[in-house]
Amino acid sequence: MMAFGLTLKQEKIINEIFSKYPQIKKVVVYGSRAKGNFQEGSDIDLTIIEEEIPSSVLLKLVNDFDDSLLPIKVDISIFSKLTNQDLIDHIKRVGQVFYQK
Repeated sequence: MMAFGLTLKQEKIINEIFSKYPQIKKVVVYGSRAKGNFQEGSDIDLTIIEEEIPSSVLLKLVNDFDDSLLPIKVDISIFSKLTNQDLIDHIKRVGQVFYQK
């Protein structure tokens, strides 16, 4: 297993998907995968740090993850669009850089 409980292949698939989108420069992982208390089969929570990501890009990204062969669910969000203050605080506290251009 590699970082965040992912295999190298899983990490590569996720990074390849993000690299298709030049608008995406930095992605942070949070939740159980960032804290290290994930279980087998835990989803991976990722948030995109850029201010402006068009909803069309987010939709394509979600479709790319749905079409990928990843055996885990990828929960993706845009940090600047989050409204739950507890979640924002959690990401600031435990979030770790997952992908960066």
